[in-house]
Amino acid sequence: MTPDESGRDDQRPWGFYRVLEDEPDHKVKRIVVRPGRRLSLQRHWRRSEHWHVISGRAIITLDGKELALAAGESVDIATGVAHRVMNPGPDPLALIEVQRGSYFGEDDIERLQDDFGRA
Repeated sequence: MTPDESGRDDQRPWGFYRVLEDEPDHKVKRIVVRPGRRLSLQRHWRRSEHWHVISGRAIITLDGKELALAAGESVDIATGVAHRVMNPGPDPLALIEVQRGSYFGEDDIERLQDDFGRA
């Protein structure tokens, strides 16, 4: 899976994402994590998230506990819970993220730890 050429994909050091829907009461993203990469350990105060794995394998960290997910499996992340996703496999990891809450801006990310110096 590679970013599309239209410029609709938001590049990150761990991979990329695309906003599929952005409404007042929810936001939906398609997230692709490169092999061996992980997102920052983070939490949000104004939204919860639901992650559904589309392809690949994921290691999800929720408040210090790890959970392995495969394609077709999901996890719910409550507001205020420290979380991250890692791709332990040799292939890209794709997941759908559904955000619910009162605010969906990227500035609602509180980074607790980051492999790329953004915390």
